Amino acid sequence: MINLDECIIRYGFKNMDFEKVTGMLSKAFWCENIKIDEVKKGASNSALIIGIFYNNEQIGYARVISDKTRFAYILDVYVDERYRKSGIGQLMINNILKHDDLKDVYQWVLLTKDAHGVYSKSGFKPIKKPDDWMEIRKDRPKR
Repeated sequence: MINLDECIIRYGFKNMDFEKVTGMLSKAFWCENIKIDEVKKGASNSALIIGIFYNNEQIGYARVISDKTRFAYILDVYVDERYRKSGIGQLMINNILKHDDLKDVYQWVLLTKDAHGVYSKSGFKPIKKPDDWMEIRKDRPKR
């Protein structure tokens, strides 16, 4: 089991290991086989990027799209398979929610298929008015 006190939290584009991040995200069902250019472009256009490092290796990644005032969308939350169920995801989410750059945000959203338990520990609940939400969902472009 990993000791969370030995983890280092880093923020910002220049502090991420994008080779490692791409390797992790390319295994995720929501962006399978994603390439580094797409990962970097998404990160560079995000309001906040967080990485968790253990023994100088990046083992966690998440990012936030936000206007830094009213709305924030958390996405690409990923923990290296070797370190899951150790509190890394919770550590990232809690640090995102309390980050100074996002202190004014009062509407937080995310999508999850299988991690409801992780997010509910930080206060997330199912959307109260799901019928109010609309979307345009297209297939992910081949890149």
